[in-house]
Amino acid sequence: MENENNYLLLTPGPLTTSSTVKRAMEFDYCTWDDDYKGITQTIRRSLLDIAQVSSKKYTSVLMQGSGTYGVESVISSVIPDDGTLMIAMNGAYGERIGQMADVYGIDHVDLIIDEQQPITLESVKQMLKRYPETTHFAMIHCETTTGILNPIEEIIPWMHEQGIITIVDAMSSFGGIPIAVEDLKIDYLISSTNKCIQGVPGFSFIVANEEKLREIEGIARTLSLDLYSQFDEMEANNGKWRFTSPTHVVHAFAQALIELRVEGGVEKRFERYRDNQSKLSEGMKKLGFEPLIDTDWQSPIITSFKYPSDDFDFGKFYSKLKESGFVIYPGKLSEVPTFRIGNIGEVYAEDIDRLLKVIEKLSQKIS
Repeated sequence: MENENNYLLLTPGPLTTSSTVKRAMEFDYCTWDDDYKGITQTIRRSLLDIAQVSSKKYTSVLMQGSGTYGVESVISSVIPDDGTLMIAMNGAYGERIGQMADVYGIDHVDLIIDEQQPITLESVKQMLKRYPETTHFAMIHCETTTGILNPIEEIIPWMHEQGIITIVDAMSSFGGIPIAVEDLKIDYLISSTNKCIQGVPGFSFIVANEEKLREIEGIARTLSLDLYSQFDEMEANNGKWRFTSPTHVVHAFAQALIELRVEGGVEKRFERYRDNQSKLSEGMKKLGFEPLIDTDWQSPIITSFKYPSDDFDFGKFYSKLKESGFVIYPGKLSEVPTFRIGNIGEVYAEDIDRLLKVIEKLSQKIS
């Protein structure tokens, strides 16, 4: 679809959206209106379809705020005072969950893995032997610090077998990578509007095992991020949010969900993202930019590239790319100098081709 921006966002979200998603924000809704509440309920059902779950066993809850708000809603709402949370960390977003646990005084044990390596089942098993008191487990699916894709399909079912409640931050993967939430035994999955479903920033959402969700009534540590109370309100009042919701963002997200279906669903979007990333990675290698993450663990969402030389000027590189119509991300690693290029949103093969041509010209001038 036609992009009305003067540059393309090659980031993991916010991302470049379609003109039709943007136009959906022009409609003003009343939060109490039945039509608006009906949109909320339609969104909730659509999220369950994307998650490949049975609506009888799972539910979805929408939460005001960015993706971090959604993660904090889960962390602050589902772990009782006598619980222990194991957090798998191989990047900044796993570490952020640890910060949340600290703020709320939640006991947690941290499985810290090198940022360039995936979380493995064996490392989780060893950690659980050391901390058998663990009651809850949280991990990131796509860690956008580097672009690494962690193997939730190996780890989460095993943790479930141990009787541990599982939490998956699928912020930058849900809707762009198939995730069979019910088959994997994920109890809580969190994502947000401005990632692979290609909406705009404004709210997050949680796909939850309803039986587990109903058990957490009354233990939330905040008012506005109380996950159970938000669920209860939406159930009791047919899609009514407890507090003022981002109505324009909600309508845009409903349009984005329609466009996901038109594209062919998650599988087709995954193919586009995967093809984008493959073209990007191979093209950048030819230009002297080496990907940070091994191909076996590389996500189709965002790719980290090492600086090609010690005197590489990222600031100048960034500015020149922006002048040419592309915005990329700086690196987030503490040890290896990198930058990141995302390929989700309204980004297609021809856009990657245009980017590579621009970088080829710049690489001769910037070192």
